[in-house]
Amino acid sequence: MSPVLARSRHVETSRASPISEHKRTSHERRDRVDLTKILIAVCAILVLLIGGADAEQCPPGALGVSRTLVVDSTEHPRVGSMQYPETLPLDDHEVVLTFDDGPIPRYTIPILETLASECVKATFFMVGQMARAYPSMVRRVYDEGHTIANHTQNHPIRKMSADQAAREIEGGFESLRNAIGDSQAVSPFFRNPGLLRQKSVEQYLDAHGDMTWSADFLADDWTRINYSEVARRAISRIEARGRGILLLHDIHARTVLALPEILNELKSRGYKIVHVVPAAADRPKTATSAEQWVARPTPEQHTSPSQMRPLRRPPKRGLRTLHDVRFEAKADIAPKCPFVRS
Repeated sequence: MSPVLARSRHVETSRASPISEHKRTSHERRDRVDLTKILIAVCAILVLLIGGADAEQCPPGALGVSRTLVVDSTEHPRVGSMQYPETLPLDDHEVVLTFDDGPIPRYTIPILETLASECVKATFFMVGQMARAYPSMVRRVYDEGHTIANHTQNHPIRKMSADQAAREIEGGFESLRNAIGDSQAVSPFFRNPGLLRQKSVEQYLDAHGDMTWSADFLADDWTRINYSEVARRAISRIEARGRGILLLHDIHARTVLALPEILNELKSRGYKIVHVVPAAADRPKTATSAEQWVARPTPEQHTSPSQMRPLRRPPKRGLRTLHDVRFEAKADIAPKCPFVRS
């Protein structure tokens, strides 16, 4: 090949290179755009699928949770207008559901199913002995998104020394954490059995950063009334106050039967359910003002210590120290909770 021809081809090749490079760059850009479009489409499909799953789990018209309230237990150590000057900072027509004394599968399971049918979350104040007896039940309550809280280890209805109270409190927390298998899964929320106040107990809880919960209204579901009356009392007291913490028990058939009626009435009357969780490093507290925490008891509330007496003395031994229906012939018994007249 002549040198001239060789140079000519070299020039042609050199001149063609920028065009080829431009085409290659254009193809790469188009490929990147196509890939981005594909990723966007995949994400959209996933969102639709997830949304569809949520829609299937939450039927149209479900009560649901209107918002999650994140609280710092060290800033507001005691709540509940029945006994304390502060309560949760709720807006009008907002209610927090709480359940005490469980879990007992035959009652806790249908209560969970009712809550799930309305996409509602609650706080469960569990007894340590019950958690040890039914650890899988504790895990289920937690896995379904509810807040796990402490109701002592043995549910004592009596005055305790500081040492006894410490053992009951710490034993309860330990049993709950062991049942779930996660030390961070249990909230620093605590409720006294029978709403029995003791200054030494409250001081101990304050010192350890735990939040003591009382209530704003009761449904008297531990007394020998039928489920319709439980629902009636719950709704009438909620209506009288307009907002607050409702105390129920997940250890009675009457509560299981009353809960759907309570939720239906709350929904029909325009009430909203608020789920309360503790603040954490990755979960900052909800911004509130001091005024929002101020409790305003209604005239119907009975808050004096003399009216917070247990119905009867607790048994002495083992799990029978609890009002555990597994040891009773009847479906329901009168537990050792405060007696409050309607």
